[in-house]
Amino acid sequence: MSSPLPDRGHERPHDPGLRNLTRITLRPIASPMPLGFYTVAIASTITSCLQLGVFDPGDRRAVALTIVPAFVLQLLVSVFALGARDVVAATVMASFAGHWLANSLVLSAAPPGGPVVLGVLNLVFAVFAVLMVTVMGRRRAVWLVLVVATPWFAFSGAYGIVQAAWLGRVAGSIGLVLAVVAMYTAYALMLEELRGKEILPVGRHGQAHTAVEGDLADQLRDLERQAGVRRTL
Repeated sequence: MSSPLPDRGHERPHDPGLRNLTRITLRPIASPMPLGFYTVAIASTITSCLQLGVFDPGDRRAVALTIVPAFVLQLLVSVFALGARDVVAATVMASFAGHWLANSLVLSAAPPGGPVVLGVLNLVFAVFAVLMVTVMGRRRAVWLVLVVATPWFAFSGAYGIVQAAWLGRVAGSIGLVLAVVAMYTAYALMLEELRGKEILPVGRHGQAHTAVEGDLADQLRDLERQAGVRRTL
C-alpha cells in the first residue's frame, strides 16, 4: 500500500512542496498479537504446572524442551510487531521470548545456582512488566495480561531464591490465571482481526481505539516522525 503524506498545510520554508514529492510505502500484515498471547498462555501453563508440583522435579528437562518453541514464536511475533510500527508490543513479545529461552536453557542444563539466577531474572521481569503497564493503558486487555504477569514474575522470582514450597504454589496459581487472561486476549484479538471490528471487549480507547475504528488518514498522521522514516532513532 502506497500513500502520500497527509497535507497539514504548513510546509517548512526550506522544503516547499516536499510532501507532494514524498511517497512512503506501507505493507499491510495480519496482526501477530493473537499468536503472541496464545504462546504466553500455553508456555505459562506448562511452567505453572511445574511450580504447582503437577510435574515431578525430574520432569524439568521435558518442561524446558516444551517451552523452547515459545521463544521462537514470540521472537517471530516481535519482528512482525516492529514491522507494524508497534514498539510496545514488539518490546513485550521480544522480552517474553528471551524469558522463555533463559528458562528453557537453565531448566534443561540444570547448572549450579540455576534456580537462584532464574529467581533474580524473574524479579527483574516483574519490574519490566510494571514499566510496560504504565505505557499500555490504551489497550486494557493487553494491559491486564501484564498486570497479572507482574505478580507471577515476582512470586516466581521469590520462589527461585527462597525455594519455599508455598511460594511455588502461589506463583503457579497466578501463572494459570495469566494463562486464562492471555488466552482470552488472544481469542478476542483474533476475532477482531477476522471480523474487522471488536467482537469481544478488549478495552480499547484513545489512540488504540482510533487505530481500529479510524480511517487511513488517522494511521498516517505523524508518519514522518516514526522510526524507519526519520533519519535517526
